[in-house]
Amino acid sequence: MAKKIFYGIMVLIILSACSGNRQLKQSNAAEAMKIADAYVERGKLKKAIPFYEKIINESNSILMAEAQMKLADCYFQRHDYIDARFEYEEFIRRFSDSRDVAKAFYKIGVCYFELSLAPHYDQTETFSAIDAFTEYIDRFPFDERKKDAVEYINKCRYKLLEKRYYNGYAYYKISDFPSALLYFEEIIALNNLNELDKKSRYYSTMMYIVREDIINASEMAETFYTRYDNTPEARKLRNKIANLEKKLQKRKDKE
Repeated sequence: MAKKIFYGIMVLIILSACSGNRQLKQSNAAEAMKIADAYVERGKLKKAIPFYEKIINESNSILMAEAQMKLADCYFQRHDYIDARFEYEEFIRRFSDSRDVAKAFYKIGVCYFELSLAPHYDQTETFSAIDAFTEYIDRFPFDERKKDAVEYINKCRYKLLEKRYYNGYAYYKISDFPSALLYFEEIIALNNLNELDKKSRYYSTMMYIVREDIINASEMAETFYTRYDNTPEARKLRNKIANLEKKLQKRKDKE
């Protein structure tokens, strides 16, 4: 009984595939567009793709530009950002006079952003996303998506700051304090009020404490208290500095 059901399902799949192939071969551009759009409406994006490709590759229809954009959108909605980016680039190359070119430039930036790795890893795609969004804004300064593009750029820049922080923290963990301080000082110099600034000031102070540099430790700690007082980190720094002061005083008394 189970075998019969299995074979029945396989027959239906084969018949469905044959029907779909027949539709694809026999449809003209207008029919292919209707079929593809119907698949998209039903969430069957993968099935829509060959119909959009047919219009693009096999006709000189006025529907080609629309099909190219919808093909790119299909890949985008499937989270296939590499193919989506390629198809948006193809749209720009082939239909540069279209009113949807701005959308294509914007979407390329989003594709790069979605492909970018976590801050611990290589940030090539993050830089590419910034470049893509910047080009989009330069070309279409009054487009409706400009605000979103600026937000994406800010997210990218924050991710790059996170990368700097993690680089600094990695050096901190292996006690390479000069290298760690270089990264933390870059973040501190921006004078932001956020978690990365907080952690950078905290670990910078901790390094000065370990090095028994009471002057720099106290100065950095004061900037920390000004910004992040009444936090567990502030209380910990006060205790650490108080203990260091006692230690240094005892050493001085013995001299």
